Amino acid sequence: MTTIDYSVWDHIEVSDDEDDTHPNIDTPSLFKWRHEARVERMEEFEKKGAELDKGLGECRRKLTEAQKRARELEAAAAAGTGDDRAELTRAQEEEKQLKKEERGWERKLEEHRREEKKMPWNVDTLCKEGFSKSVVNKKPEEKEQTEEQKEQKHRTFVDKNEKQIKHFGMLRRWDDSQKYLSDNAHLVCEETANYLVIMCIDLECQSVIE
Repeated sequence: MTTIDYSVWDHIEVSDDEDDTHPNIDTPSLFKWRHEARVERMEEFEKKGAELDKGLGECRRKLTEAQKRARELEAAAAAGTGDDRAELTRAQEEEKQLKKEERGWERKLEEHRREEKKMPWNVDTLCKEGFSKSVVNKKPEEKEQTEEQKEQKHRTFVDKNEKQIKHFGMLRRWDDSQKYLSDNAHLVCEETANYLVIMCIDLECQSVIE
């Protein structure tokens, strides 16, 4: 049986703004000041990380351009003059310097990431919203139909489904009626109800006449 290793949780330090209080300072204000100070430190730390990322990216861009220029000058210097070779030397020195700067940026960024891992968790870093999305469904506006349009709609529906509506209207058991509507969901509408009302009136009139 596979066991879960919980040892990774043994050395977690959670920083809380409410760890300590002071008898001469309003407690809610103290919590508020501590929280604001911690948030400010976190923002400065994140800003520093963003600047390091940007600096490393810019350095690598310059290094790529310098390497490209050095390769071009190598080809030109092979059959060129002393000036070409001198320019190639300068390009190679620039490439060498940029590689050194790149290693420096990488070292600083790695140190920043190590510091980030050592930082204690707090109420702002323990719980973060994964995603947030709100969807509002709006019912499309329906234009009011005229009496002629309603009548035509009713007639078309009845012509197409009259046999099924009559069958449903003659069912006696509730379970049978429910199952029939489940199997023929298109009958659940105002047109079916209107037809059944007229059907009941006709049947009642026939029974009175008889």
